[in-house]
Amino acid sequence: MSKFVKVAKIDDIPNGEALQVEADGQTCALVAMDGNVYCVQDICTHEHAHLSEGFVEGYEIECPLHGSIFDVRTGEVKSLPATEDLRTYNVKIENGEVLIEVE
Repeated sequence: MSKFVKVAKIDDIPNGEALQVEADGQTCALVAMDGNVYCVQDICTHEHAHLSEGFVEGYEIECPLHGSIFDVRTGEVKSLPATEDLRTYNVKIENGEVLIEVE
């Protein structure tokens, strides 16, 4: 059964940057872009690297280790060396707080 868990305040996420958060033992990266917040798994699917330490440009996040690029809206891998998409999480904003859906 899934539930929504508070992970941050909307003001904690700089626009166009990633913020690492933890929810029920899952490490995620939040990205605020153009008034929306997206959430993907924080660990790159290619090697163990935190995407929250990577670079955000537009709706894409780049792994700081080997440069794989992912779409934060869908988790889709956009460039090698990664070949597996990221897990994405549903996001809700309530009273200025960011909640993500976890199982």
